[in-house]
Amino acid sequence: MLVYEFVPNNTLFQFIHGDNGCHNFPLSTRLRIALESAQALAYLHSWASPPILHGDVKSSNILLDENYAAKVSDFGASILAPTDKSQFMTLVQGTCGYLDPEYMQTCQLTDKSDVYSFGVVLLELLTGKMAFNLEDPEMKRSLSLRFLSAMKQDRLIDIIDDRIKIDSDSALLEEVAELARLCLEMVGERRPAMRDVGEKLDRLSKVMQHPWVPVQHNPEEMESLLGESSMAILEMISTGNFSMEKRIVQGLLESWR
Repeated sequence: MLVYEFVPNNTLFQFIHGDNGCHNFPLSTRLRIALESAQALAYLHSWASPPILHGDVKSSNILLDENYAAKVSDFGASILAPTDKSQFMTLVQGTCGYLDPEYMQTCQLTDKSDVYSFGVVLLELLTGKMAFNLEDPEMKRSLSLRFLSAMKQDRLIDIIDDRIKIDSDSALLEEVAELARLCLEMVGERRPAMRDVGEKLDRLSKVMQHPWVPVQHNPEEMESLLGESSMAILEMISTGNFSMEKRIVQGLLESWR
């Protein structure tokens, strides 16, 4: 008998695109979900031994528990990170709208393929729109292409979800959008590593919690301001489905020093 954890709030896809949508959820909640998902993927890429490539990152594969904590799931397309070209897959797997264009051309799944797919999930949280919608006009079916076009034409505000752009700081929205743009770079080598994406989202989340804290703050004072929650992660933090040891988390905190 297989026993699974019950996740009462369904998937991130339902959270964003369901009948009620994420009407009453502010940018801070969306960023937290993105952060927890990024941390889980970063664990797979950088701290699992051997590293694991998820292979099908999408909003319907991210579950939300009773507290809307993110749980990365569905490892049916996952593989151990190849050590040489002979181990790469020859058949492209994944979901339309989330697939890394470079992966579709080379059939070589890499950690940067997951980064691209995560960038699309981040766009869903920012825009409230589906990754791919056949009902839209042909030029608007792909969310990533619509977003990149809007960024290029300096029309970011036109594509941001109305439910968050009114109450959110425009500079913060631009920071999140720029992170998504980097994840969606056509060339995989230009994309950030998943651990860097997680660290950036962590910093942006803290800025939302403490907007009055200067960016270049004294490290000792910063740890005091962040309180017990930051010190607790020195012992152990949860990353959705995974946990990190103290020595790993210490490295993340060093970004504040």
